[in-house]
Amino acid sequence: MALKRLTPTIYTADLSSTIGFYVQKLGFNCVDNIPAWGWARVEMDDVEIMISTPNDHIPFERATFTGSFYFYTDNVDTLWEKFKIKAKVCYRLENFEYGMREFAIYDNNGYILQFGEELSAKS
Repeated sequence: MALKRLTPTIYTADLSSTIGFYVQKLGFNCVDNIPAWGWARVEMDDVEIMISTPNDHIPFERATFTGSFYFYTDNVDTLWEKFKIKAKVCYRLENFEYGMREFAIYDNNGYILQFGEELSAKS
């Protein structure tokens, strides 16, 4: 048995705005959008995120998540230049002692999106 991949589902009160953020600001493609279900799926390269309005049985007042979504990339500097003007910055591009060059932004719901590249890849 092997796990093949992980596709997070993020909850939102405004499906259309969240799709717009990921597509228009970050450059994802919307590959599925079923408003009647309150569900959509966006993707970029090998990354896929499902977006959903919560079902009636899930208590929901606002988006909450106690962690972050970490995206590994092969050119963090280019993404930083592109995203820093399109989203609220959580922390600026920086080299970290654990070997990553990374930054973080917030999406339109307040979820933290981190983008990182191994420093050894920059050599």
